[in-house]
Amino acid sequence: MQSVCVCLELHLPYHLKWYWPAEGYRKPEISIYFDQERIFTDFQRMAANIERTNKVLEKSINNGATYTLNLSGTFLDQCSWDGKVLDSFQDLADSSNIDFAASTYYHSLSSLYPDLTTFKEQVWKHMEKISELFGIVPSTFVNPELLVSKNFMGVLKKLGFKCMIAEGSSNLLESKVPVNVYADDIPLLLRHIDLSEDISKRFSDRSWAGYPLMADKFSSWIECIEGDIITLYIDYGSVSWNESKAGGMFQFLSDLPLSLEERGISMIRPEEAVKRFDTTKLETLKTESAARYGMDSLVGNHAQHLYLKQLEIIAQELAENNDFLDSVEMQRIFGYLQQSDIFLDMNTTNITGYERAVNNLSILSDFRRAIWEG
Repeated sequence: MQSVCVCLELHLPYHLKWYWPAEGYRKPEISIYFDQERIFTDFQRMAANIERTNKVLEKSINNGATYTLNLSGTFLDQCSWDGKVLDSFQDLADSSNIDFAASTYYHSLSSLYPDLTTFKEQVWKHMEKISELFGIVPSTFVNPELLVSKNFMGVLKKLGFKCMIAEGSSNLLESKVPVNVYADDIPLLLRHIDLSEDISKRFSDRSWAGYPLMADKFSSWIECIEGDIITLYIDYGSVSWNESKAGGMFQFLSDLPLSLEERGISMIRPEEAVKRFDTTKLETLKTESAARYGMDSLVGNHAQHLYLKQLEIIAQELAENNDFLDSVEMQRIFGYLQQSDIFLDMNTTNITGYERAVNNLSILSDFRRAIWEG
């Protein structure tokens, strides 16, 4: 293996409330639909861990690491509650070895809408936010849940993206390991699922055969894989969680670039990978889609499909009723109602999946009622 690309995702959702319009219908407000206390508590709990993690990333960068950060728009909105959190990312941005990816601002599945206008608007909004905060114009795109399908790739090309990071699903790769830059309208880097989850999920599992995972051991695994590039996609929160659970994660990240370098493996940005390596055709993308943990986790049941269809209809209705979106709060509400987390909550593998579906569709119905009433 020649190179490794590491992307870390940080997304903190706006959780929906258990909702019932007991006191009659009212004008939509954030506080009516969303559990603000839980959202703020989750952010506070995460804030200290983010600053600790960023200090570790800085140390890792000083040892030669390169990282791409995918910060959702919903998380960036929450950063207004604690300026120190944003400052810690701006400090990282000063390094030439940090890049920022773009996504849909509200962590939405708008790339699945037949009309991609909302998708384009959200991607552009996220790009502008990243540029405003960090002085970097993203050249890499990451769809929420690493979702990839053929229908929106041309849009990304027109928006000027150089590459996209997506899920390395077996239905795209026919059970092969993703070790190349793959060709489409824009080049694709596909997540190596096993190695990514060795870090995110199995790192602190004492019953796992690979425990304890140290940088030297992990680098030796990568060295044995033939190909151009391994793409690792890691949840930000898993870094501090694994550190608190079993220790060693911070040291792992600090040592990783040195261990890779000893084996002649470089850590590079996605855009560098596109320039350095030839592309490999990915014919399966003509007929297949993929997402982290499978497309069924997002749109695998009737309630999820119904919720998606209602979002599509609302987007069309709002396009015909621009006055309704004159309010910044209304724009935010509709954005937050599109989060991928809402679809995951309705997955029938969740114990409360059915109840969540009834609740979430009730909220969406009330929001649509407000549009009709003007």
